[in-house]
Amino acid sequence: MSDPTETSGTTGAAPAADPAQGEGGAGRHVRVVLVDDHRMFRTGVQAEIGRTEETGVEVVGEAADVDQAVTVITATRPEVVLLDVHLPGGGGVEVLRRCAPLMSDPDRPVRFLALSVSDAAEDVIGVIRGGARGYVTKTITGTDLVDSVFRVQEGDAVFSPRLAGFVLDAFASTDAPPVDEDLDRLTQREREVLRLIARGYAYKEIAKQLFISVKTVESHVSAVLRKLQLSNRHELTRWATARRLV
Repeated sequence: MSDPTETSGTTGAAPAADPAQGEGGAGRHVRVVLVDDHRMFRTGVQAEIGRTEETGVEVVGEAADVDQAVTVITATRPEVVLLDVHLPGGGGVEVLRRCAPLMSDPDRPVRFLALSVSDAAEDVIGVIRGGARGYVTKTITGTDLVDSVFRVQEGDAVFSPRLAGFVLDAFASTDAPPVDEDLDRLTQREREVLRLIARGYAYKEIAKQLFISVKTVESHVSAVLRKLQLSNRHELTRWATARRLV
């Protein structure tokens, strides 16, 4: 979160508020939950933006996987959730699916802003389809992240500049599906396993990273191969590479 070249952009959004209005928390306050499976990253974000008197951002909860996220979000009812895309238990899309009633609450809507290391079009489009209000990458500066959180709280759609094009391209035409039809056959967990297999991870490494058993990894791989009509992990890697999922 230190790259000064990364800034937040919006699609159809009003100009950003004067950053000076946020100094000392004057006139601005937002309750936020951090969802990311890396504790050190959550700690860094908390230190960067969670100085409430300075930024107006109050971090009211944290979570490291899907089940924790749903529990914490339901209990705290934050105004904005900073959501990682790749999480144990089904990923950010699963959090969005299970929190759909909270997002649609007319009186106290919970809004989601994806904050991820991934800039893959499939990840961006997937969470936007799931209901997230925006998507920024982890190279964003702390100042821009604070501004993005407030803009999402106000109902704006916020994207890192180079990612907005993915969404515009995906939804510009009703003739083309927003995601690959073959990829859409896979569950979120199968996509996670697919991506790790294509990156060369062994089954034991995948099991450890996703907090599942090796046998479960094998079952997911078999399901992916069957659904995509592929024969082995080498064909699967080529398939994923061709779609820039690696």
